[in-house]
Amino acid sequence: MIQTEIENFKRYLLIDHNRSQNTIESYARDLVKFNDFLEEKNITSMKDVDKTTIQLFLAHLKLVNYSVSSTNRMLSSLKQFFNFLVIEKVIEHSPMTLIQGAKKQKSLPKAITLQEIDALLAAPDTETTWGIRDRAILELMYATGLRVSELTHLKMRDCHLSLGFIQTIGKGNKERIIPMGEEAAFWIDKYLQEVRYSFEVKGRVEESLFITERGKQFTRQGIWKTIKKYVQIAGMDSDSVSPHVLRHSFATHLLENGVDLRFVQELLGHTDISTTQIYTHISKVRMQEVYRKSFPRA
Repeated sequence: MIQTEIENFKRYLLIDHNRSQNTIESYARDLVKFNDFLEEKNITSMKDVDKTTIQLFLAHLKLVNYSVSSTNRMLSSLKQFFNFLVIEKVIEHSPMTLIQGAKKQKSLPKAITLQEIDALLAAPDTETTWGIRDRAILELMYATGLRVSELTHLKMRDCHLSLGFIQTIGKGNKERIIPMGEEAAFWIDKYLQEVRYSFEVKGRVEESLFITERGKQFTRQGIWKTIKKYVQIAGMDSDSVSPHVLRHSFATHLLENGVDLRFVQELLGHTDISTTQIYTHISKVRMQEVYRKSFPRA
């Protein structure tokens, strides 16, 4: 019964709210964990779930060392799910009404320096086919601040080299147009003209801009592994750089060079400017570090 309600909820998110497949699967994973907990407690109907059940579940998450951010994400999934059940008249009231999220200490997103960016971009061996492709991937990620899911879903038709921009569909199914620099355009053009055809598989048409040696679209994990490989080659800490760190670095470096916050918001595809505003804190922290290192009486 509960599994059926989860499947109905997934359809509701897709059809009524146009949520992305990644978001829907994230909700579903959370609900499966909740369902497992209910089965352990012999609860077979959502009508039997109350505030006490939720509090016991939260205590269980703490016991299994769930982080504050993961717990809050779980609570968000449950709130959405129980609101759906109220709408569908499966239950009369949501047990989540009086449940509050755990307070999270605000952490600044990580960004790497321009020198580290240069070392990372120079890491691929551009005498090889995959090295040219990987250099193009790294250049584009840093030049545009794309989310890794946006990069993997980028099609060849989305890349307008002569005009110097790409178009992508981001969170909330919103399209945005992002300019890219000459360096990124150069490496993408080189990849398309000299390399991509060698990865294509006869009889298969793959529209994705970046493809693997097997001629398939990259997965998010594939991009993550590619970046980790070059982080190590560049002599950097492999835990310090991820696809999202490149996105953070893109935003931070723009703001450090005086780009307007609203423009950075548009480039990143943030709905709320307060999400973008966190990068101004990084710039201030950097400023203080430079001041302390450079000023003799700091």
